[in-house]
Amino acid sequence: MPTNRPSEAVRYEIGAYDYPLPRELVAQEPLAARDASRLLVVDRATGEVAHRRFADLPELLRPGDLLVMNRSRVFPARLLGRREGSGEAEILLVRRREAGVWEALVRPGRRLREGSVVRIAPGFRVRIEGPPPTPPLRRVRLLSDDLDPDAAIERHGHVPLPPYIRRPDTRADRDRYQTVYAREEGSVAAPTAGLHFTPEVLERLGTRGLGRAEIVLHVGPGTFRPVEAGDVRDHRVDPEWFTVPEEAASAFDRARARQGRVVAVGTTTTRALESALDASGRLCAGDGKTDLVIVPGFRFRAVDALVTNFHLPRSSLLLLVSAFAGRERVLAAYVEAVRHRYRFYSYGDAMLLV
Repeated sequence: MPTNRPSEAVRYEIGAYDYPLPRELVAQEPLAARDASRLLVVDRATGEVAHRRFADLPELLRPGDLLVMNRSRVFPARLLGRREGSGEAEILLVRRREAGVWEALVRPGRRLREGSVVRIAPGFRVRIEGPPPTPPLRRVRLLSDDLDPDAAIERHGHVPLPPYIRRPDTRADRDRYQTVYAREEGSVAAPTAGLHFTPEVLERLGTRGLGRAEIVLHVGPGTFRPVEAGDVRDHRVDPEWFTVPEEAASAFDRARARQGRVVAVGTTTTRALESALDASGRLCAGDGKTDLVIVPGFRFRAVDALVTNFHLPRSSLLLLVSAFAGRERVLAAYVEAVRHRYRFYSYGDAMLLV
């Protein structure tokens, strides 16, 4: 059922995926109500745009459509402390290897050699171990005197807000930088397209006859990594682990059987679905990992419509959206969003591409 609507000439040079954005349009705080965000609706076939509110989403989709969401939960992965002697240090936990042992990004990397200790709080330290398993990640061990390491992370860790949010995290971010349906902990960045959903919007989707399925993809720090390759086809991302539950695969099959559209909520969901599809077009249940980079020219087979936020220039996420809707359509929509003063990035407004 999926059709690749874009028919324009494909551009592979990264400079073609840039756009100007006034700094003040980068949202620094969430709105008081999640579903009060604006929603820019883009028709992939015509390029026509409409300005709506996210609360309108149930009326913009069709009965029989299936929304697929990423229920991964963000954890307070950012540990701030001081090196032995002096100097600030930061540990971003990425992947647990065993109890108390993690792969992490450390800063300043050159000064934190093997054996270095970072003091996070009284009774809680991080020791740098080696060799690094997957550069630039380092192996670190959490040393906690009176708490289980996971409890120490929960007490002393910070919400890993993205770098374009230019303020310290607050207690409120533990709730708002999290979807209302988040379950399995493991992400260092929120699947932000889902931040706009409320229990009321989810209930109205069901009342209108739309299905809902959940997958899990734990988001790693690569989501913030800029594309440095001149040719976007040369860009690589670190593998991320995902799970497609049996019930999600079954819901996918039922939607296809009734000619319903599969609506991916976010780029992480899109990558997981496209990675888990077999040659016959069936969605495979189970665990997997993906290093899929979706760039213009990609043939979408699993996803028919996409709910997403606005993305950074020259980013792999903007490449994915451009592959789905066409570079010219997407950049024209971004110009329209800037003109109408939409709020951008994680705590910003949303798009619906149909």
